[in-house]
Amino acid sequence: MEHCSEKEIVVNISEKVTIIEVSKATQKFEAEIYLKKVVRGTPYEINLKSFLGLINLNLKNGDKIVVKAVGSDCQEAMDEVVHYLSSNVG
Repeated sequence: MEHCSEKEIVVNISEKVTIIEVSKATQKFEAEIYLKKVVRGTPYEINLKSFLGLINLNLKNGDKIVVKAVGSDCQEAMDEVVHYLSSNVG
């Protein structure tokens, strides 16, 4: 299984984009996509395809997160997620 490099980004999401849309955008990829965020010194890592995990991560604009993808199409998955979460698209 291919592992793509991790990338740290700053969240910049349009208010029009919901977490449901973010989670749905990842479903087309075979790769597993993970987001890691440090909250009060404790790192939390969730699978982006998990709607419940995404809710619990409580992403806000300005948050620094790490995006990681694992799988055959990991580079495409990572590129799309990074664009979606950091480019204020919507």
